[in-house]
Amino acid sequence: MNVLSDAFVWLNDPLNWTIRGGIAQLLQEHLWISAASVLLACVLAWPLGLWLGHIGKGGGIMVAFANLTRAIPVVALLTIFPLIAAIGFGQRPIILALTIFAIPPLLANAYLGVRQVDPGVREAAKGMGLSPWQVLTKVELPLSIPYLALGFRTAAVQVLATATLAAFVNGGGLGMIISRGFGLGMASGGDQILAGGILVAALCLVADGVLALVQRWVTPKPLRRQNVAA
Repeated sequence: MNVLSDAFVWLNDPLNWTIRGGIAQLLQEHLWISAASVLLACVLAWPLGLWLGHIGKGGGIMVAFANLTRAIPVVALLTIFPLIAAIGFGQRPIILALTIFAIPPLLANAYLGVRQVDPGVREAAKGMGLSPWQVLTKVELPLSIPYLALGFRTAAVQVLATATLAAFVNGGGLGMIISRGFGLGMASGGDQILAGGILVAALCLVADGVLALVQRWVTPKPLRRQNVAA
């Protein structure tokens, strides 16, 4: 209990928030790294997932790729990427590693979102003279929005939690608080370690709650009722 109370004392110290390299700055870095990674993953994963779902092919390859990227430890990527001359050090290798980590849920949910569209609706759209591109953009894409939102929510929370590992390569973020605490030793830095863990956990919970509301907001009302019935 002493460590827990000391952690809250550490969090309530204004100096720990405002100094250079303090909580406020590290939180900003953490959010920037996570946001850049998820947005880049969306640019790469969503078009591919939507197109594969539209043509109904490549599902097995997509699953194999998703499993492969999940099997690669993020820490290994964070260690390897800075050693590649074209990537270098700094936040670039961290964002690239987290992007690879965020692709599987985005890709899988984009694919599933299109495949779950009622074939009758798809055929009716084709019967009205819509081109394959129009079927994808005007029929399948709107109906797959709940799946896209779910994939984005999953990827964002996972990346926010995993971005803590950026501290292993001195990449900034809230993980630096935990890393500095371990540097002081458990006796002196235990409160700081626990405080860093509390901050990361709270950030993930807040992000999940906000994105859950966004997911509900972007889901059309008829689809909301279907989800509730299911």
